[in-house]
Amino acid sequence: MTEQNIRTLIRRAMEARMNSYSPYSGYMVGAALLCDKDVIIGGCNVENAAFSPTNCAERTAFFKAVSEGIKDFRAIAIVGGHRDAEKLDFAHPCGVCRQVMQEFCDADTFQIIVAKNESEYQIYKLRELLPYGFGPDNLKGDL
Repeated sequence: MTEQNIRTLIRRAMEARMNSYSPYSGYMVGAALLCDKDVIIGGCNVENAAFSPTNCAERTAFFKAVSEGIKDFRAIAIVGGHRDAEKLDFAHPCGVCRQVMQEFCDADTFQIIVAKNESEYQIYKLRELLPYGFGPDNLKGDL
């Protein structure tokens, strides 16, 4: 992935973050999911007063893509921080989001970009963040 691709994804994640519905935590997260044919799907966190129905930005992006028939993913950029913060945090995906990524992505090639801005970011392969992930391949064969 080129530096320009990375910056574009981060910028799109920052745009998606602005749609965050986070009245309880005040922590706004945006994600930009790079799919096949360079399609980018944005997602934001959507909180709920009951807390457990809350959905993370990463899963919002994946579920939007899958609901549109897209299932080939290459990378995701994630940005997050408190709504009043002057600078963003490195917002790594939670365990549930990592498990969703494991369901749909090749753990050895899928890239996760966590960023504070377009020039300050970290890139991981899914396998680095979920080294012993359980996915569809674990269910193949004799049950």
